[in-house]
Amino acid sequence: MDGMKPAMESTAEENPDEREESKGCLDCCIKCLGGVPYASLVATILCFSGVALFCGCGHVALTGTVTMLENHFSRITSDHATLINVVQILQYIIYGIASFFFLYGIILLAEGFYTTSAVKEMHSEFKTTVCGRCISAMFVFLTYILGLAWLGIFGFSAVPVFLFYNMWTTCAAMKSPIANLTSVDNICVDVRQYGVIPWNADPGKACGQTLADICNTSEFYLSYHLYIVACAGAGATVIALIHYLMILSANWAYLKGACQQTHAYQDIKTKDDAELQDVQSRSKEGLNSYS
Repeated sequence: MDGMKPAMESTAEENPDEREESKGCLDCCIKCLGGVPYASLVATILCFSGVALFCGCGHVALTGTVTMLENHFSRITSDHATLINVVQILQYIIYGIASFFFLYGIILLAEGFYTTSAVKEMHSEFKTTVCGRCISAMFVFLTYILGLAWLGIFGFSAVPVFLFYNMWTTCAAMKSPIANLTSVDNICVDVRQYGVIPWNADPGKACGQTLADICNTSEFYLSYHLYIVACAGAGATVIALIHYLMILSANWAYLKGACQQTHAYQDIKTKDDAELQDVQSRSKEGLNSYS
């Protein structure tokens, strides 16, 4: 029994240490979770998702559109050579957009980490500078410009959705009972009227059963739905940039308010130090006069 007492005492001594260590880890985890800018994190995830959908789906949809035009609407390469060049340029732009917004999203997320109030509480010596406020203001302005640009991209991405929707509804009209009463060959889709290919392109349009066969191809079905997803991705990116803009504006206002409070504190401290020195000098003069 006496041999068991030291073991029980050592166990009792280790348990408080283990509890303190686990409590310290729990406090550290709580502080780390409190320092996460959840608003910026949600905006970053939404921005990455929107850009990925727009770039990935848009790239594949453009390739499918060119294939469909070459097979059914413009069999001569010279007639749609300009369109191929434009599609290649758009695909290169998509590569640039994906790369740029991957870096920009990470930068904005890092800016959110360093300006969140929880991080400022953890770092008591955090001080705002003129450079920091200028960088925050620059991000606000740049995000505003990018938001306007993505509004234009969102509107531009809705154009192919509208064109494919018209073709889809035309094919659906061919299957309706009213269309069966008339000649199906009179129902046509002329791509040349949209300016996609020139007017001298051959054949330039599809009618009747040929149009129905085009609507049943995998290129048309896949491109149509990919354009819809790409348009939705552009809309999600616009929402993410608006979210970013609200966050950055709030952070900039916080930095500006913190700077004003710091200046006010420094003015009060300087005034108090001057009064203290004045009192000390007067007390010294009083002591010297008595002596």
